Amino acid sequence: MSIPVYDWLESYAQSNGEKTAVVDLASDRSFSWARFNERTSKLAGYFRDHLQVQRGDRVGILMSNTTDVLEIQFACAKIGAVFLPLNWRLTVPELVFIVGDAEPVVLICGPSFQEAANEVAEKVASVREVILTDCNGGNSPYEQGIHSGDPVLTLTDLTHDDLSTIMYTSGTTGLPKGAMITHGMTFWNAINLGLPHRVSPDSVHLSVLPLFHTGGLNCYTNPVLHAGGCVYIMRDFDPRECLRLMCDPEIGLTHFFGVPANYQFMAQQPEFADADFSNIQTAGIGGAPVPVPLLEAWNKKGLGIAQGFGMTETSPTVLVLNAPDAMQKPGSTGKPALHNEVRIVDEAGQDVRPGEMGELWVKGPNVTPGYWNRPDATAETITDGWLHTGDASRMDEDGFYYIVDRTKDMYISGGENVYPAEVENILYQLEDIVEAAVVGFPDDKWGEVGVAVIVLSAGSELSAQEILVHCQANLATFKVPKRVEFIKALPRNATGKILKRTLREDLSEGPSI
Repeated sequence: MSIPVYDWLESYAQSNGEKTAVVDLASDRSFSWARFNERTSKLAGYFRDHLQVQRGDRVGILMSNTTDVLEIQFACAKIGAVFLPLNWRLTVPELVFIVGDAEPVVLICGPSFQEAANEVAEKVASVREVILTDCNGGNSPYEQGIHSGDPVLTLTDLTHDDLSTIMYTSGTTGLPKGAMITHGMTFWNAINLGLPHRVSPDSVHLSVLPLFHTGGLNCYTNPVLHAGGCVYIMRDFDPRECLRLMCDPEIGLTHFFGVPANYQFMAQQPEFADADFSNIQTAGIGGAPVPVPLLEAWNKKGLGIAQGFGMTETSPTVLVLNAPDAMQKPGSTGKPALHNEVRIVDEAGQDVRPGEMGELWVKGPNVTPGYWNRPDATAETITDGWLHTGDASRMDEDGFYYIVDRTKDMYISGGENVYPAEVENILYQLEDIVEAAVVGFPDDKWGEVGVAVIVLSAGSELSAQEILVHCQANLATFKVPKRVEFIKALPRNATGKILKRTLREDLSEGPSI
């Protein structure tokens, strides 16, 4: 039997309508559940009656973080349309590819991206209209649409198998693919992530990651809204302001989620030394391997960071590590979430023993049915319901899983597998190293060797030789980088992930980047 989809906003508007649901920090707007639901219902009516958006049609958005994004997401759900969040850091040609693939009928954009949205619309025939919002509640076609719409009072008849969102992967290894996200996937993620991380009606979450990415939208934004809590939306990540908000007892934040770079930048602020995180119940981290020294720095402040693992294709939660275990099992991403199962397999697809390395596979109601318009990619990635994550992993004797690195980032030096994250953890033991990335580089003798790309703290005189000596004392010889390059800042995508492909390309252009 198919499970029906229920209207979260309508339910909380009826049961707890005056409670604050969402806060837009940049525009100083705050909406109660009743007002949030009213705006979203009228927006859905505007989509349906004025823009002729029908069930199954895609609605694209191109805007910075704002509560408007959440309104559009839930308005789409009310009429059975499909939410299409677009990465605003992409170039127009990259956006044209994605929009041409997903074929939305409407694009809604913020003021900074109006020119790009119009250019995309000119090149993609499916886009009938571009709607502008100023993202601040001012007089705009978006706000006019809300005011003119007749509210949608009854949710379209949907099930958990119906498509809710198409979220395109970052495309760091090739052309992006549209992961199909069902209503069921979003629901099961709210359970899988919410229960172990203590999400409740009393939760207050600060959302700083881009809402076009699953980390911003689903860790913990949607789970907190599913529970009837409150979400603060930050337009652009500001490490100093984040620290202030996390420590403000009047706001009373209970949840925060970020990628390692967010925590790294906050820990570098002078205010970090005196920060009081006693209000925070759960601080989650994901998106990339986490250096153990970073976990230790936050643990000394009394806040154990809860690690986990997930993907766009898994809605995203797969593995969860409760805060009490964060330092008991440093570097682990935890154990399987309640409503999914995992395996670690070798190249033949056979399960490996505890302690052995293999690729993590995932199966459950949180896993995508496939990629939009890409049956070939779906067939390559999913085997009998098992999603191949592409992540090199191992499980210890206690059942805790460790994501060692992306298999695509692994390189082979002299016949030995080298996982850059292991080397990076050793590099981060040196206090003067602010950021570090290790990539494999072609070598005539060894096939590939490691190159460490380093960002030093201001005023540091740490030398390449000192870095290599430290690595030699802590790593097997084949893992020690053969070269060190210094750089002002590592290239990252919108969610803070290091673009290692860009580093490799830059290294290939000359002896120094």
